[in-house]
Amino acid sequence: MYKVVIIDDEPIIVKGLEKTVKWKEFGCIVAGTAYNGVEGMELIRREKPDMLISDICMPKMDGLSMIAALKSEFPDMEITILTGYRDFDFALQSIRLGVCRLLLKPSKMDELNEAIRAMLERLEEKAPLREEDFSEERAESGEQEEKEELESAASSFIVKNALAFIGANYAERLKLADVADNVYVSQWHLSKLLNKYTGQNFSEILNHVRMEKAKELLGNPSLRIGDIAEMVGFLDMAHFSRVFKKQAGISANEYRNTVSIPQKKREKEEI
Repeated sequence: MYKVVIIDDEPIIVKGLEKTVKWKEFGCIVAGTAYNGVEGMELIRREKPDMLISDICMPKMDGLSMIAALKSEFPDMEITILTGYRDFDFALQSIRLGVCRLLLKPSKMDELNEAIRAMLERLEEKAPLREEDFSEERAESGEQEEKEELESAASSFIVKNALAFIGANYAERLKLADVADNVYVSQWHLSKLLNKYTGQNFSEILNHVRMEKAKELLGNPSLRIGDIAEMVGFLDMAHFSRVFKKQAGISANEYRNTVSIPQKKREKEEI
């Protein structure tokens, strides 16, 4: 039996899907339901369903980020999205991230049944073959490549959003858990993706962003170095100094001198 999870913030829709669809005839069982995205993500990680039917516009949940997170963590899970949005760009992004079907609310029963059949067909195509059935022809069929492309698209989407979040919040007391929550994946999974796509861990990325901003601020002679350290997220001046020297190869004060000398020269030339 294939396991199904249903997520929607409208209880009437959840109950309707759970009771109306003839799941047993499809060879499926509803493993659980949730009424918001956060609970839904916890349920999915616990149950590891084969299929997901979910609303995409729910409180505290960005739809595309949720899809990317799910397809990155659970690349074999098939997803049908229920939405009230008639947005072509959203639909295109969803398809690129590997969504099987996108249904507009209110959906007819035959549309829903077709979506379930489509997900089942995909699952059966991906089902592991018995060793005696495995052939070179199937190995070269390109199915694995397609799966890897979808997983890569979802993972790239997550990394892009994670880096954007770090870039916008570097001055805060930012932790890996904060970024992982923002892109709806586990800390472990995000750490793995950051290393894979950037070659750096979270701390290295955060420090790089902070040091680049510090370099910009050091060009302003009216700002004290201690103030700059605080502005880019460091509470400890000694820690800031160590990180800056490690990244830039020189101290913050020495770096300030290298950027202030050309500035003074330009000012004299203008006079």
